[in-house]
Amino acid sequence: MEDIKKKTGTDMNDKEIVFSKSIKAGKRIYYLDVKKNRKDEMFLAITESKKIISGEGDNAQVSFEKHKIFLYKEDFEKFSNGLAQAIDFINGKQPNPIQEATTVDNQENDGEIKIDIDFE
Repeated sequence: MEDIKKKTGTDMNDKEIVFSKSIKAGKRIYYLDVKKNRKDEMFLAITESKKIISGEGDNAQVSFEKHKIFLYKEDFEKFSNGLAQAIDFINGKQPNPIQEATTVDNQENDGEIKIDIDFE
C-alpha cells in the first residue's frame, strides 16, 4: 500500500519537469518547461502568466491569469517554421500575408492542395 502512495502521491500530474526557462516581459512571465510523461516522452509546456491587480489601495488584490500550450515533439518543426514566419512578417520581412496563410493551410493537409473557387 505504501509503495502505491509513493508512485502516485508525489507525481499526481504525471509530468516531470526536466528543464525550465522563465522569460520576464513587462507584466507577463513566460515559462518554457520541458516535461516527461509516463512513457518518458518529452514535450514542451509553454505558460503565459500575467499579473492582474484588482481594486485600489488597501483593497488591492493580486492574482495571476495563466494560459498554457502543450507542444509535442512531432509538431516542433511545423510550429517553429510557423513561428519564424509570423515573426518575420511582423518584422516586415515577408510582404504577402495571403501567401503565408496558404502555405500554412497546405502544410496542415500534408502536401495535399485543395482549391475552392466559386465562379458566379
